[in-house]
Amino acid sequence: MSSMINTPSAAILLAGGKSSRMGANKAFLHFSGQSLLDRALGVLKQACGSVTIVGDPSAFADFGPVVADVFPDCGPLGGIHAGLSASSAEFNVVLAVDMPFVTSELINFLLVAAEDSDAVVTVPRTRTGFQPLCAVYRRQFARTAERALLEGRYRVDAAFANLPLRIVNEGDLAGAGFSESNFFNVNNPEDWRAVADQAR
Repeated sequence: MSSMINTPSAAILLAGGKSSRMGANKAFLHFSGQSLLDRALGVLKQACGSVTIVGDPSAFADFGPVVADVFPDCGPLGGIHAGLSASSAEFNVVLAVDMPFVTSELINFLLVAAEDSDAVVTVPRTRTGFQPLCAVYRRQFARTAERALLEGRYRVDAAFANLPLRIVNEGDLAGAGFSESNFFNVNNPEDWRAVADQAR
């Protein structure tokens, strides 16, 4: 497998969401001296260059190009659809803002795996299941997402049915120096305390 990505790629940062379980906007929580938003933007810019934020333009316009959900309040699948619909790149890294242990090296690894396959989605799978919020989507997935959203089906991994996937399994990840811990996401105050403890 080549170590370089040759096809133009872009990144989509999912910064929206109500953060109801957290009680605060997760994007602006601080970790190791910077907000989760700034950290994720730095990782994605290093790997892809171009980053589009999906979220409330009034909250994120100062940080880069922003698009709002076409299908509001439909969870991450709505954000993926909005980001892909606005993208001109064939390969699109999708990352949730609340995953502070994702690195640019991991993003590059997934991009190389995506380019080396004909899959519509290149997605890691750990013992807890698919990790669709740190994955690579071809632009055509926007059509699949739109059909699912119109039918009221909002689970991202459910939309993978009948699509060609490149599954990056735990063995693939371990061989490249990554693990399930890279995909830890912050959902509630307990998760945040665990993350803050690791940053000390």
